[in-house]
Amino acid sequence: MSAVWEIISYVLGGLLFCNLLFAVVIVFFERRDPKSVWAWLLLLFLLPGLGFVLYLFLGEDMHKRKMFREKELEEDLHDIIRDQKARLKENFPEGDIAGYTDLVMYNMETADAVLLQENDIDIFTDGNEKFDALIADLEGAEHFIHLQYYIIRNDVLFQRIAEVLKRKAREGVKVRVLFDGMGCRGTGRSCWRQLRKAGVCTAEFFPAILGRLQLRINYRNHRKIVVIDNRIAYVGGFNIGREYIGLDEKFGYWRDTHLRIRGYGVMGLQLRFALDWDYAAGEHLIREEEWFAEPPAGTRDHCAVQIISSGPDNSLQQIRDNYIRLITKARKRICIQTPYFIPDEAVLTALLIAVRSGIEVNLMIPCKPDHPFVYWATYSYMGQLLNAGANCYIYEDGFLHSKGIVLDGEVFCYGTANMDIRSFALNFEVNAIVYSVDKAREMEHIFREDLKHCTQVTRDQYAARRLKIRFKEQMCRLMSPLL
Repeated sequence: MSAVWEIISYVLGGLLFCNLLFAVVIVFFERRDPKSVWAWLLLLFLLPGLGFVLYLFLGEDMHKRKMFREKELEEDLHDIIRDQKARLKENFPEGDIAGYTDLVMYNMETADAVLLQENDIDIFTDGNEKFDALIADLEGAEHFIHLQYYIIRNDVLFQRIAEVLKRKAREGVKVRVLFDGMGCRGTGRSCWRQLRKAGVCTAEFFPAILGRLQLRINYRNHRKIVVIDNRIAYVGGFNIGREYIGLDEKFGYWRDTHLRIRGYGVMGLQLRFALDWDYAAGEHLIREEEWFAEPPAGTRDHCAVQIISSGPDNSLQQIRDNYIRLITKARKRICIQTPYFIPDEAVLTALLIAVRSGIEVNLMIPCKPDHPFVYWATYSYMGQLLNAGANCYIYEDGFLHSKGIVLDGEVFCYGTANMDIRSFALNFEVNAIVYSVDKAREMEHIFREDLKHCTQVTRDQYAARRLKIRFKEQMCRLMSPLL
């Protein structure tokens, strides 16, 4: 018996040593937000066996890595931005974009976001309409198709898309499909083999090892991009799966937002895809001019666009910082849609200041969780905004997955990033900022139409919530830096 206790003491001693080691790493060697540090320390010492295992899967810091950079590209891009900044300072465009000089310059400086003008933009909020349009555009491809999604399920929707991809590949169109190893963990390898057999090139971002063992739960590529012949590009919240076209009874109707872009904005998304593809596939698309031929100009709206990317390999949180800059520029109203509302202190403070300055702040979140812990943390942060005077709405007609912000009916930013810490700091994301009064008003109109399917939460209702709900909120909010 004494031998058993001696073994147990050795094991416990080893666990405590590992906890101490990881605590030293977290505190002294990793650049983390203090709240995140405390959350990890709490987890390590409350769960001495499980804590350091979770840290191995979730806690790696990637800020020191420049994963999607090539020296030549970086120098060329900086030259382009420097030239464009000089031109814009001398003669900034008039019209819809005129009041956003500082925002344009800020995103050029921090996110390498070139201002791309003359774009025609369509907004999709229904999955069936979006995928019907996408498939029609895929059918018209003549040179290449670049398709990237976080989730691709091998179900009825992807089978429709896959048939087109295979046929276009046989016709000589160069087809590339990039998917995330975690998001597509349930998609069998046979799916990708069948695509490759038909001539489609595939690549996996952060693949699993030993079959399905995924060591990187964080740092997922959450981007959804399609580029066709440098003529058309798609970006937004829809993944590929039956739930996104309303065929999953658990979620019901799936309310999301996706943009279809024609014009120079396509080049920004093509650049983003090429960088991601080169990292995952080991190719060098970024060095081949054929993939970056100048697209035809937009034909109708002539919107100006900036494509902003962010990821954990960069010390700046470009999409988060762009949100803050947008919020601080608001004069009348802010409309936000997000399935997960777990802002960091900077974003939350900016919104609270806006509310207390008399700006109308509207927040819309879903009525049902797809991730319960995240949902209750979202509810907690919503309550803080509500108590400050914001208008908060719960979308009741299915699941709200739309991700973005509209400002004063003049400019909007939508894409793949949720308004939460994970999207800001841990995932690879991409958003489009659209400078167009017509399109911003269209997006605001869509928001107002969504309000018809919402229940507004009042302060009294929130204050009267049950003790069980309050407990869930506080526990999940405590762990929000890890969610």
